[in-house]
Amino acid sequence: NATSIICNLTAYEVACSIFSLPFAFDSLEDVGNIFPNIVFSYVTCLLVHDYDAFRHEFFVRIAQSFPLLKYLHIFNIESQLPVDPLTLSSDHSQSYTMIEYLHLTSLDAEYSHKDYLEQFLNETKAYVPYLNQLTVRYRHLKAVTNNFTRAETRRNCAKVNQLIINPPLDNSEEHSHYFPSL
Repeated sequence: NATSIICNLTAYEVACSIFSLPFAFDSLEDVGNIFPNIVFSYVTCLLVHDYDAFRHEFFVRIAQSFPLLKYLHIFNIESQLPVDPLTLSSDHSQSYTMIEYLHLTSLDAEYSHKDYLEQFLNETKAYVPYLNQLTVRYRHLKAVTNNFTRAETRRNCAKVNQLIINPPLDNSEEHSHYFPSL
């Protein structure tokens, strides 16, 4: 048995992966919005990348298809939420099913839209009890946590003991109370 994944990296570039089943490797790269409906039982490291935005349902499928996922790298600069052309703002009031990532320890959202950071740090959208490494852009982290005061994102940040921020910060008291494990 074999299957494939086609990922739109840019408007002009695609990546195609063809592999035999069962997939016995622990790492998989360039998974986009469209991937086979199978369980990748051995994959612990995943890089998701697509030209089109990832919606909440995509991350539901990721949690189901990669049950042992420990390391997730997200590359996508498109907003997760559609923009309303009348108000020029995103509708952040939608309700979502909470997704559980019971093994996720590392999230790299540095090269992604801030909506994906929101997807993982907001406790009403994701449960990440073992997240201990976070790689992000400072302005996105500051926005998603509402200047390190937002209650909905505090719990998923509590166990982070390695915070990699771009641009790097000096030991800032501004966020130290929000990340007590640092």
